[in-house]
Amino acid sequence: MAAQANALSMEELKEKGKVLRRLIIKMTTEAGSGHPSSSLSAVEVVNALWFGGFMKYDPQNPTWEARDRFILSKGHAVPVLYAAMAEAGYFSTDDVMTLRKLGSPFEGHPNMKRLPGIEASTGSLGQGLSLGIGQALGARLNKNGANVFVVIGDGEMGEGQVWEALAAAEKYKLGNLTAIIDQNGYQQTGATKDVLDMGSFEDKIASFGWHTQTINGNCQETVVEALEAAAKVTDRPKAIISQTKKGYGILPVLEEAGDTNYHGKPLSPELAEKALALLS
Repeated sequence: MAAQANALSMEELKEKGKVLRRLIIKMTTEAGSGHPSSSLSAVEVVNALWFGGFMKYDPQNPTWEARDRFILSKGHAVPVLYAAMAEAGYFSTDDVMTLRKLGSPFEGHPNMKRLPGIEASTGSLGQGLSLGIGQALGARLNKNGANVFVVIGDGEMGEGQVWEALAAAEKYKLGNLTAIIDQNGYQQTGATKDVLDMGSFEDKIASFGWHTQTINGNCQETVVEALEAAAKVTDRPKAIISQTKKGYGILPVLEEAGDTNYHGKPLSPELAEKALALLS
């Protein structure tokens, strides 16, 4: 029933990461739209949560009360979630190839009304942590032992609602809530430091009373270690500032294309072929 009982070894986890990256590239190129680079930066975090033994879930019973909840606040990066859920057995890898096609439940942002296992409909940036707080409070009231994990983009950290949520989570001492900020350095219109330089996320979030860590979020070993450390903290909410690179895993291909942000556009079939070869 639980992924926790079947955590992959580090070697297996790294191979799984390559599988997720290949799926992200294939589905977005097939769709002719989407956000591959935003999805690729979060692979190590999503991979560890779903396959490293940190989340309990049951693909055959997606509404199992004691399941842990995963919320992708940066909903435009949903290809990484679809890839993980396909590999976890919620649906087939063939299914995700219908991404963004007319009538497909695999929409460009997660829609909990269309797919079992999606815990929150996201895409309006800045709302995911608030949703996570509600689910963490519900789990506490229901005494079901569920943990809640929320992945947030660094661009949406400029939204005031995120900081209101940070204050509320500490007030309620939500030790079953973990927020992971995917700090890949870019948002739609450019570098986050140029659009709105927020300074140190760790200093700011720690000042709200959260347990904080800043890590290399594209190092699979480091991500696992950070999640292990966070799991030991149960008296307050936990935040992991995951410093990543947009498009990680295929950066040489994006550099060749002359765009390391590569926001909101798929790889062409030619670039996808090069990227897949890099990940073989």
